[in-house]
Amino acid sequence: MAKPKVKWGVLGAASIATKKVIPGMQKGEWSEIAAIASRDLKKAKDAARKLGIAKAYGSYEELLADPEIEAVYNPLPNHLHVPWSVKAAEEGKHVLCEKPLSLSVAEARTLLEARDRCSVKIGEAFMVKTHPQWLRARELIRKGVIGDLRAIVGGFSYFNRDPENVRNKVEWGGGALMDIGCYPITTSRFIFGEEPLSVLGLIERDPDFRTDRLASAILEFPSGQAVFTCSTQLVSYQRMQFLGTTGRIEIEIPFNAPPDRPTKIFIDDGRDVFGGGIRMETIPVCDQYTVQGDAFSQAIREGREVPVPLEDAIANMAVIEAVFRAGESGHWEKP
Repeated sequence: MAKPKVKWGVLGAASIATKKVIPGMQKGEWSEIAAIASRDLKKAKDAARKLGIAKAYGSYEELLADPEIEAVYNPLPNHLHVPWSVKAAEEGKHVLCEKPLSLSVAEARTLLEARDRCSVKIGEAFMVKTHPQWLRARELIRKGVIGDLRAIVGGFSYFNRDPENVRNKVEWGGGALMDIGCYPITTSRFIFGEEPLSVLGLIERDPDFRTDRLASAILEFPSGQAVFTCSTQLVSYQRMQFLGTTGRIEIEIPFNAPPDRPTKIFIDDGRDVFGGGIRMETIPVCDQYTVQGDAFSQAIREGREVPVPLEDAIANMAVIEAVFRAGESGHWEKP
């Protein structure tokens, strides 16, 4: 007999929630969005009506007090991730928290205590880690299709100079590294299957916002190196390359994989610089937010570990912090 869907509540009507995550989770076999809350009741009601959600609340507290809600998705601005995730855990709710999980390693560690004390599951919303294109790329690399993986090269950028945007507020955890640099970091750790030994960082800050608008890093892993550049003020672009001793894999749209068209992985045997050795694998259409939501809900129903547990989120935050430290010191820093 099929197990009942997990009833979810959403804290806030952030655009990532209303445009991507909620519509994705609503297509899931294991997830039901049962309520949404906003500090503005009208905003909550509008979102609920538009998205077909049964309940709307005018405060986060009311949603957390609803005994029907089993799990909470927290897409609030970065500085509110930990406080509200702790409150949700204290109400006995499982928590899927948007990335980056916290503003610091120290802050993230407070969630460990809350999780264990309240006996709930808490995970970070890195939807890439459950997307079939990433699972396939990792499988090919582990099979030795490109020889030994030695280097990862990535880029992720967009242009946004809106002073009102949360990504441009330094005190709210804005800036390139926290918003998008976290992706090449987590996926490099995921594909190498290792933690970086040390990191080097170069950071340029916006003169008005003081957020990092252009950041580059080198991560030294036991098996090789990862380098990436991320920016909040460059052309919109994303790509990840995995270079082995005998071949190369490239993920065309690594992070914002579209929900309505297939994605592509390129596998190059390196026979010439014109791409004569490139073959393409097509990953069937899927919504990565559906996959993420169902994987988390299934972990709740079956008593398994969530896809990106707190320990992984804390390890990722440690690398982000080390890149910031290296950007200040000009030296290699250990996460």
